[in-house]
Amino acid sequence: MGKVTVVAAAVCTAAVCAAAALVVRHHMRSSGRWAKAMAILKEVEEKCGTPIGKLRQVADAMTVEMHAGLASEGGSKLKMIISYVDNLPTGDEKGLFYALDLGGTNFRVVRVQLGGKEKGVIKQEFEEVSIPPHLMVGSSDALFDFIADALKKFVDTEGEDFHVSPGRQRELGFTFSFPVRQTSIASGTLIKWTKGFSIEDTVGQEVVGELTKAIERVGLDMRVSALVNDTIGTLAGGRYENSNVIAAVILGTGTNAAYVERAHAIPKWHGLLPKSGEMVINMEWGNFRSSHLPLTEYDQALDVESLNPGEQIFEKMISGMYLGEILRRVLLRMAEEAAFFGDTVPPKLKVPFILRTPDMSAIHHDTSSDLRVVGSKLKDILEISNTSLKTRKVIVKLCDIISFRGARLAAAGILGVLKKLGKDTVREGEKQTSVIALDGGLYEHYTKFRNAMESALTELLAEASETIVIQHSNDGSGIGAALLAASHSQYLEVEDS
Repeated sequence: MGKVTVVAAAVCTAAVCAAAALVVRHHMRSSGRWAKAMAILKEVEEKCGTPIGKLRQVADAMTVEMHAGLASEGGSKLKMIISYVDNLPTGDEKGLFYALDLGGTNFRVVRVQLGGKEKGVIKQEFEEVSIPPHLMVGSSDALFDFIADALKKFVDTEGEDFHVSPGRQRELGFTFSFPVRQTSIASGTLIKWTKGFSIEDTVGQEVVGELTKAIERVGLDMRVSALVNDTIGTLAGGRYENSNVIAAVILGTGTNAAYVERAHAIPKWHGLLPKSGEMVINMEWGNFRSSHLPLTEYDQALDVESLNPGEQIFEKMISGMYLGEILRRVLLRMAEEAAFFGDTVPPKLKVPFILRTPDMSAIHHDTSSDLRVVGSKLKDILEISNTSLKTRKVIVKLCDIISFRGARLAAAGILGVLKKLGKDTVREGEKQTSVIALDGGLYEHYTKFRNAMESALTELLAEASETIVIQHSNDGSGIGAALLAASHSQYLEVEDS
C-alpha cells in the first residue's frame, strides 16, 4: 500500500512540475513575444523620428526643389506647373458663375451669385452626381455627354435669385483633378487618367475642348473660362475670403500645394509677363522626395507594391490614402514575427488597404478607459477579438507615431514654401500676416494630425509664427473654380473700360 501511495505521489508531483513548466514556458514565450513586439514598436518610433533639425533639412530640400522646378521643365521631382492663373479673386466680382468639379467617381456642379465687395456671395447652390462605372472606362464622348447633360439639367433649375446679365453667356470654372499639361487659363491636354478612370481616347486631348463640344451637343450656351485643379480652387476660395492668402495646401486622400509666385521669379516662363506681376504655381508636391525624409521599410514596401512605384513618395508618407495602410503593415509584421494577435496571423490583416485612415483616426481618438473603440474596430474590420488593454495601447501608440510623422512632414513642406517666398522670418518693421488656406478630409477630420501639424509649424517658425495664419478653407474647390471663372471672365475688359 505504501509503495502505491509513493508512486502516485511521485506521478502527481511530476504532473504538477510538468504543468508548472508549461506555464513557465508559456509565460516565457509570451513575454518573449511581447519583448519582440516592443522591439518592433521601438524601431518604428526611431525610424519615423522627425526631430526639428530633420524637419528643417526637409524644408530646405523642398525650397531647393521648388527653385529647380521653376528653372526648367523636368528639372525637379516637383513639376511646378504654371497654372496661367494670374488674377486671383479680389472680392469685387459680380454676377452669376458656374463651376464643375470633376475629381473622382462623383462630380459636383455649383452656381454662385456674386454681389461684389458689399454683398459677397449672395447665394450658392450645388448638386453632386455619381458617374456610372461603365462611363469611367468607356469613350470620351460618353463621359462628357453625361456630364454636360447633368450640367444642363442643373442650369434648367436656376431660380429667380440667380440671373445672368442680359446678352451675356454663362461662364464656368472647370476643376479637373487629373494630370494635365496646361496651355492657357482655359485649355490643357490630359496626360493620363488616375483614380479608376481609363478612357484611352481622352488622353492627349484638350479637355476643355471635349467638355465644350459636349456642352454644345446638349444645346447649352456656356463658356469654360478657367481650367484649374482643386488646390488652385482652394487658393482662389481662400483669397476671396482673405486678401492675405498666399498659398493653399490640400491634405486629404492625396496632398498638394499651390502658391502665388512673382512672375519674374519663374525662369521657365517665356511668355509676356502678366499685368498683375504674379502667377499661381501648382507644385504637385506629393511627388517631392529627399534623402532627408525618414523612410522606413514599411514605406519602401508600400511604394514597391503600389500602382506608381517611385512616384508620389511625399504623398505616400503624409496623406489619407496611405496612413492606415502603413499602420496595417506594421501590425502585420508584429503578428507574423511576435504573434501579436495570438498564434495565427489574422487573415484580414493581410489585405492591403483594409485599414482606412478614418478608422485609424477613430482608434487614435479613443478616450474610453478600456479603449473599447480600438477593440470594436479590430473586431469589425480585421476580425480580431479579445484583445487585451495593453495590446490596444500599443496600437494607439503606433497611430501616434505614424500620424505624428506625417503631420510634421506636412509642416516642413509648408515651411519650404514660406522660405521660397521669404516669409519664414520676420523682417524689421514688417507685421503683415500671411495666410495659408488648408482643405481636405485628413486636415479637417483627423484632429490629432491637424494639431501636430500646426504645433510643428509654430515650432519651426519660432518668432515668425505670429505672422503666419492657417485658415481652414472649407470646400474651397467647389466655389473656387466659379470665382476663377469670374476673375478671368471674358467681360472683365468691358467692365474695366
